[in-house]
Amino acid sequence: MRVKSRHYLRKSAAKKMIKGIEASFGGCVSLFEGKKIELVETDGEYDLILIDGEPLLFVLDGTIFPTIRGASKIKPDNKKVVVDMGAIKFITNGADVMCPGITSVGDEIEEGDLVVIADEVHDKTIAIGKALVPGERMIGDEGKAVKCIHYVGDRLWDFTATLQD
Repeated sequence: MRVKSRHYLRKSAAKKMIKGIEASFGGCVSLFEGKKIELVETDGEYDLILIDGEPLLFVLDGTIFPTIRGASKIKPDNKKVVVDMGAIKFITNGADVMCPGITSVGDEIEEGDLVVIADEVHDKTIAIGKALVPGERMIGDEGKAVKCIHYVGDRLWDFTATLQD
């Protein structure tokens, strides 16, 4: 993933973004107050939003969503798919989430939504994906439920940036 451009967001744009995130995920405004917010345009499928140099959000198809690091700080309860411990080793290697490995899911999830994938024991985010079916059809005996987009150990997980002056 190469960085094409990088710039700070204007205060008005940052406030609008923060209001959208607040509406989607609840009480997380304090994560952004007084922080430097940058937009990093990449040559990949998504762009990044850095909060004080840390990639906490990404933009995919016009939707702003937390990265794994961002989800661990925001702790969203909606748009979450919980998987059993047997699925973790596959998902953290980039595999899609299969229906048999899912233990619980938010009913508000629609096909095409971005979702947080967490383990059932520690409730830690291990991946971010795109729902292939609605939430009520995710728990089952066969088939794919979520396409994995970002997982622990991938290029986005390893992305580091230094603050601009």
